Amino acid sequence: METATIPDYPRGFTFEDVWAALMENREQQKETDRQMKETDRFIKRVEREIKDLGQQMGGLHNSFGQLAEHLVAPGIARRFNELGYHFNIEVTRGLRIKEQGKIKAEIDILLENGDCIIAVEVKSKIQADAKHNDIDHHIQRLSILRKHRQFDQRKIFGAIAGAIFDSGAREAALQAGFFVLEQSGDTMQMNLPEGFVPKEW
Repeated sequence: METATIPDYPRGFTFEDVWAALMENREQQKETDRQMKETDRFIKRVEREIKDLGQQMGGLHNSFGQLAEHLVAPGIARRFNELGYHFNIEVTRGLRIKEQGKIKAEIDILLENGDCIIAVEVKSKIQADAKHNDIDHHIQRLSILRKHRQFDQRKIFGAIAGAIFDSGAREAALQAGFFVLEQSGDTMQMNLPEGFVPKEW
């Protein structure tokens, strides 16, 4: 008759020691599972918050469109008329330039007459630093517009309008050859330095 063999536990360990270690490992596994569930809940909450933020930013983008439409657009033609431009076409609800179904550029306000086109970028805050440069972005837009209108013989100019200009942004815009419009009360004013010559695209 065979007799049952008792496992040979490591020297110095009793059955109770091994059982306690197994129970401790089980508790650690439960704690790990709990932490993983907590992490999963946290990730889902962050994902929801990012989605909500994206929707809020979309609303913020829409408010910029309203800024362009309600604050800048009504008086912008008059501002340019004072400089001798007389526009008979005003696209104040934005223009999208597409190539192969993809949006290549968006222009907030487009003014046109028989001689020239002025593309206006409208932002609440104009920046021109290493991280975010609205001036460079508008230069790229104008280059795309020029390519899109390559058979149009009219001159293309750029303008940038903002409620706030960061330090150096106004000067950078003028150096780039942009007309600059700044908020003054509830209207936009265009103060250009003497001898200013806009850059042509």
